[in-house]
Amino acid sequence: MNARATGAGLLTAAALVLLGALPADAAEALPPAPTPEQAASAPGTLDTLSRFFARDGAVARSAAAPRVEGGSVPVRILSPDFVAGKPGAPVARVEFRASRAVSSDGQKASLWTVRQAGGWQVVNIATGDDEIRYAELGGGGLVFREPQIDAWYVQKGAKVLPLDEDAVRAVGRNGTSLAAYRERVVRAYGDKLPGSAYAKKGTAGGYAPQAAAPAPAPAPAPAPVTRAVGSGAEPAVTVASATAGAGALLALVLMGTATIRRRRATTRES
Repeated sequence: MNARATGAGLLTAAALVLLGALPADAAEALPPAPTPEQAASAPGTLDTLSRFFARDGAVARSAAAPRVEGGSVPVRILSPDFVAGKPGAPVARVEFRASRAVSSDGQKASLWTVRQAGGWQVVNIATGDDEIRYAELGGGGLVFREPQIDAWYVQKGAKVLPLDEDAVRAVGRNGTSLAAYRERVVRAYGDKLPGSAYAKKGTAGGYAPQAAAPAPAPAPAPAPVTRAVGSGAEPAVTVASATAGAGALLALVLMGTATIRRRRATTRES
């Protein structure tokens, strides 16, 4: 992905070092780093999206005509600090930003961007548009996801309200208080925080072991790249995010190789 608004190319670490040696007037003339929206709509991203939407023959790559709709939204994940009872810790923390991409045949995808040295970079493409859709449903509240059960909520003041059926099963259709929600997640994940015996087994991260950073695998087009949830063992609260292994994910997604984060089969898409 490019690190300039013009899509000129990626600023590597070495290039960043060289920038320090440029004359002041030359450095000032450099284009600004891209915003999340610019990174999502860059020519390289759109080309990758064409291949992504054309997987399995869903639509011809030449006819996919992907477009990015609207701005990006912050995506928040249940915070281990909140579960641990750290004073002042918010219920969730921002892990990345997401933008909605749409193809000519109506397919939707979520582009995950994170801030890196050269500006905002796309590090993942996920099927569907859950991240943006739930942010819209939240109506201005603090929307967040509990990845261990794939549940989406919105915090409004001292209340935590469900945004999907997974959340309804966890806190009821009318939601619960923030204090009661914390009691629930402490019971579920309090013994699975970073440094716990559970975490040391290698199963921590909010995902099953198979959802670790994927290894490159030749593929004609990017596979649907999505979040995973635990299977079998109850996962820990340590959150696996797009920022973990972002460099590897960036290389995999943008070079057209397959990655293996998949949304749960029951995930609802619009």
